[in-house]
Amino acid sequence: MDLRDSLLMMAGYNRWMNEKVYAVCAQMSDEERKRDRKAFFHSIHGTLNHLLLTDRGWLGRFNGKPWAFRSLDQELYANFEELRRERARTDLEIEDFVSAITPQRLDAPFSYETYAGKKFTHPLSPALVHLFNHQTHHRGQLTTLLSQLGLDPGVTDAVVFYRERTLRNA
Repeated sequence: MDLRDSLLMMAGYNRWMNEKVYAVCAQMSDEERKRDRKAFFHSIHGTLNHLLLTDRGWLGRFNGKPWAFRSLDQELYANFEELRRERARTDLEIEDFVSAITPQRLDAPFSYETYAGKKFTHPLSPALVHLFNHQTHHRGQLTTLLSQLGLDPGVTDAVVFYRERTLRNA
């Protein structure tokens, strides 16, 4: 499996996991989702918003259409169903972007500016790896918060996603 295939797998895994997490979160009241649980982005809702915000920030950079935001904890959508719909839309955009990527583009210089104004240039591939690693990191926080509430999103292993996808398509 080359890097592009790995990134395609991670894009699918990202969508799969987000669907699972959002399905569990939909069982909660809005008040419960927004309760401060002393997480880095305070609440389950805050963490879900952060992930969508940063994914859109990276997608904007990847597509050459930078998307400005004022802070990493900015709330994009107060309404859960709107947040869920936009998450699904963004996950498809991520999959489409990764599907269209070439090995040459992965190795080509990629320049961007952070929300704090710092400028960087490096190959695109480490930024894509970061995108998926960042998602996994914060979804790990979400699954911990959910399990503390007695809610189980089920298996979260990327290899399980891979096996399910591979067996289904075999």
